[in-house]
Amino acid sequence: MHGLGNDFLLFDAREEPLTLSSATVRALADRRTGIGFDQLILLEPSATADVRVRFWNSDGTEVAACGNGSRAVAAHLASSFGGGQIAMETAGGPLTATATGPQAEVDMGAPRFDWSDVPLAYAMDTAHLPLAWDDLADPAAVSVGNPHIVFEVPDAAAVALDSLGPRIETDPIFPEAINVGVAQVDSPTALTLRVWERGAGLTRACGTGAVAAVAALQRRGRLSTAMPIQVTMPGGLLHVRRDSQGHLHLAGPAQTAFRGEVDLEHYR
Repeated sequence: MHGLGNDFLLFDAREEPLTLSSATVRALADRRTGIGFDQLILLEPSATADVRVRFWNSDGTEVAACGNGSRAVAAHLASSFGGGQIAMETAGGPLTATATGPQAEVDMGAPRFDWSDVPLAYAMDTAHLPLAWDDLADPAAVSVGNPHIVFEVPDAAAVALDSLGPRIETDPIFPEAINVGVAQVDSPTALTLRVWERGAGLTRACGTGAVAAVAALQRRGRLSTAMPIQVTMPGGLLHVRRDSQGHLHLAGPAQTAFRGEVDLEHYR
């Protein structure tokens, strides 16, 4: 499946258990000798929700949240739930999602701004971190189920994110590594965004990155909190809206690319 080119391998293990190792995930993620994906998604039974959802990045690390992946799950399960809400149990917390046709929306909850929630190595102001890497300075940090650092820049396309991204991702100030976004504010209701995803690199779209950028820039007063925000990414458009409880909802397309079978013994 994919959402704006941010692609996923999804295994539905609600009826038959499936155990995955980091080595298996990495082997499956290889775009030449495996199947290839940005993230792997595993669906499992849940005692507290409709489904338990687990996520791995292509480097084999399991992560707590994936916004576009959660939307892909909603699209995958939509027919089973008649277009109603789907409750998901994730390591990043409970989520609810809906899907109608090619569009899916997930309630990502309220962003968390405390330095220990991101997390950072020590306390500092997450609205304006006193940090810089080359010309990238004055970032904000936020957790939306996974950690993000967001830089407001005049031209998102001009940032050498392929070289700066891995440096920032692995900086010791971020004990769990971090996703890196560069955001260009186009208007109070629109921004252009590129994201270096921890464990996956540059991707065509990043759902939690879109939510994180909106949260950080709304906190700074750079974006409207009353209107939905259009987020333009290399793969296309996502929309983020804030509800009356302060939850951020992520909406956009999600679809199945193909279905198939794989012998996992070749990848263990």
